[in-house]
Amino acid sequence: MGKLEGKVAVITAATSGMALATAKLFVKEGAYVFITGRRKDKLDEAVKIIGKNVTGVQGDASSLADLDRLYDTVKREKGKIDILFASAGQGELAKLEEVTQEHFDKTFDLNVRGTLFTVQKALPLFNDNGSIFLNGSIASIKGFPAFGVYSASKAAVRSFARTWLVELKERRIRVNVLSPGTIDTPILDPLGPDAKEFFKSQIPRGEMGRPEEIATVALFLASSDSSFVNGIELFVDGGTAQI
Repeated sequence: MGKLEGKVAVITAATSGMALATAKLFVKEGAYVFITGRRKDKLDEAVKIIGKNVTGVQGDASSLADLDRLYDTVKREKGKIDILFASAGQGELAKLEEVTQEHFDKTFDLNVRGTLFTVQKALPLFNDNGSIFLNGSIASIKGFPAFGVYSASKAAVRSFARTWLVELKERRIRVNVLSPGTIDTPILDPLGPDAKEFFKSQIPRGEMGRPEEIATVALFLASSDSSFVNGIELFVDGGTAQI
């Protein structure tokens, strides 16, 4: 029997990288998974890769209407949620003098507002004793050049977890933050090779993480293995945040 047997999980932005690897592992461990993605072709491809026990719902986590449609689908098909991985997020490079209102709004709309309403709108379907974990980043505590707005958005996500675990304690719903370091996923491609090499140089083991290394930690946070883990920010970064 898998560690998530009979559980229902929702994972946003799970069409590639860390979140897709997590969805695949959750299904392998017995969960039924709802995934989201903005592009229908990528979403359909992800559903095919996962193969079974999965429903894809097209949508943008920064759109409240799309979130309503997601949870309407979950309610209709399964009627409950046990696990939520609020994974949707984005980051673009912009030095202080280059930051525009559009850059700021785009980042905070998805990373902060999107995370908040992804969690809020899930609560009516959430089982007591469930697990919520948010996609953070080591950028929330590190000073990476040109990542100021992104870093601030992830610091806000970290703050959410501290508040929400207290607000949800009567329901025994745990809220944690999974904060990856530099993971070798397609999301890094637009940053260019120089940025990739810089990030690699900051990792003690000298290489980026793999999506599967995030998925196994997500499984820990989703399962009863972490039943006494609440409110933490768990860095999965090869030690980058510690030096």
